[in-house]
Amino acid sequence: MLENAKISRRQFRCLVIFFTIGTTILVIPSGLAFHAKQDAWIAAALGVAIGLLVVILYTQLSLRFPQKTFVQMNEQLFGKWLGKGFSIIFISMSFLYTSMVLYYAGNFLKTQFYPETPVEAIHIIMALILIMGVRLGLETFTRAAEILFPTFFLLFVILVIFISPQIQFENILPIFDVKLKPLSRATLSVIVTSSFNSIVLLMIFPAFVNQPKEARKAFLIGNLIGGIVIVLITLLCILVLGAETSSRLLYPSFALARKINVGGFIQRIEAVLAMMWFFSMYFKMVLYFYASCIGIAQVLNLKGYRPLTLPLGGMIVILSFLIYPNVVYQQNWDVKTSEPFSITVGLLLPLLMLAVAMVRKRKENKKTTSN
Repeated sequence: MLENAKISRRQFRCLVIFFTIGTTILVIPSGLAFHAKQDAWIAAALGVAIGLLVVILYTQLSLRFPQKTFVQMNEQLFGKWLGKGFSIIFISMSFLYTSMVLYYAGNFLKTQFYPETPVEAIHIIMALILIMGVRLGLETFTRAAEILFPTFFLLFVILVIFISPQIQFENILPIFDVKLKPLSRATLSVIVTSSFNSIVLLMIFPAFVNQPKEARKAFLIGNLIGGIVIVLITLLCILVLGAETSSRLLYPSFALARKINVGGFIQRIEAVLAMMWFFSMYFKMVLYFYASCIGIAQVLNLKGYRPLTLPLGGMIVILSFLIYPNVVYQQNWDVKTSEPFSITVGLLLPLLMLAVAMVRKRKENKKTTSN
């Protein structure tokens, strides 16, 4: 076993919430407003609801192999070589998405706070913190998530309360005015970012979680709470900024914080509230990177994963500089490449795995009955 750590249901729920929110609350409201206009919040709600079914699929699959990670499940179901092939596809997704989140985090800090600082320096510093967190192990960064979780939600409550006076309900009218195709397109983007990509959590659940059957509820509740945050942020963007403005802004949820002005006294607190986005992005990045390191170590049958963190971290930094040459390329890549990749790994592969597991179970039951 590469990792002897065990985390509680509550700690796992914190990780699920942070992963579900991740970069989603920072960038997804813009895309939702572009496609679904004033009905963006409806698309977010539909995406969260459908995403819960995806989480149920993951729990049904993983609980059939309570002591194994996703990579080990592949090898048991498909054999050594085919299983490793599927695992490499999964690992490549988690590795690539680590660099994507690092890019988003670095670009956010560069454009909003440190315009004079070279983005390379920001990426390297964040990668060092990322490597340190993963090297310290699952229990350490999980405890950090548990400690920072109340701060995150306190900041979120502050944002909701202080921005509420600027709500304009006419901004969401007319409701259900968007056609089915753009609404479906927006809903799919939410499902992909908040649920399909959660497949990386199967590198932790149920193998490293105490009481895995009870922790299944933590998976569902964590995904639901994270989804509610996404819906509320999207709704606030529409109510305060309007659909057109939200669709044009790169970070509409951060623009909400800049609009806070209570009696001319409480204002310009966006730098404090930025910690909320930083927490969620960091832990999503950590979980992607942790899944990559553990996965590669298991595919190569290594005794430990920590020696991989430094070289893989360096590759992550380099890839974060190359992954998006410009904003137009980023938008096209997210739609034409990232989403199909996530659907393949996060939906089609687990469905295939569950089908194979069910067929094998039936064959074993028939053999037992005949004997």
